[in-house]
Amino acid sequence: MCGSGLATTLAVAAGLAGSVQVAIMSRLGERIGAFQALGFATLLTAVLSFVLLLATRSAAGYERALHQPWWMLMGGIAGLLIVFTVTYAGPRIGVAATVGILIAGQLIMGAAIDRFGLFGSERISLHWPRVLGLLLLAAGAVLSLRK
Repeated sequence: MCGSGLATTLAVAAGLAGSVQVAIMSRLGERIGAFQALGFATLLTAVLSFVLLLATRSAAGYERALHQPWWMLMGGIAGLLIVFTVTYAGPRIGVAATVGILIAGQLIMGAAIDRFGLFGSERISLHWPRVLGLLLLAAGAVLSLRK
């Protein structure tokens, strides 16, 4: 499988896993508390990531990460916010609404990042089909809040 094929496959798998994660973390958060579920998930992710780094002999990546610009290290904080939000929102507004709103927000921010070349990204124009897609997705996210 070529690089873009693998990337596409991983993106689809991550999308599917994201919805499953909302359902699972919602239940765990209901049983043990949202912050407790967040703490457990974060610890498990850290441990598994470290094992993966050891298995690939690339644990030096931790040290190298500390020498990068501060804003590049904010991904972990964003991940923390995402996991907490899906844990908290899932049981309150439903899995579909949580995922819809999350994806709508990601696409809107992704379009802004592309348009303005934020975080060192390549600038990509925002043509009318992209804007229409974002508007339709935002409308879908709003409609998904209806039970």
